[in-house]
Amino acid sequence: QVQLVEYGGGLVQAGGSLRLSCAASGRTFSSYAMGWFRQAPGKEREFVAAISGSGRNTYYADSVKGRFTISRDNAKNTVYLQMNSLKPEDTAVYFCAAGTGRGSLTLRQTYVYNYWGQGTRVTVSS
Repeated sequence: QVQLVEYGGGLVQAGGSLRLSCAASGRTFSSYAMGWFRQAPGKEREFVAAISGSGRNTYYADSVKGRFTISRDNAKNTVYLQMNSLKPEDTAVYFCAAGTGRGSLTLRQTYVYNYWGQGTRVTVSS
């Protein structure tokens, strides 16, 4: 079992930055690919970014590429999402997830992830 807890959401003005953190329990953190997804009111959950277990490979949705950076610290069992140049359309609840899939296409799919956090809300005001 892996338990995930997200931190760092909040209210920020457009153009600002936030860093989300996701702390994982367990001793096998590095064996899991990690993903960030988001869900805006009335919309489906969508892929934001993913990172391989080693941290060597990262993947991004086109809507956040160049603005968001995913990273992980396996010694601390934590994955991060640095969000810069935030836009009102980035407003959503952000979820981290752990899974054993690999590759760009696979890690964009919610079904690949076995464990999910409770989410942290990000609100970007215009």
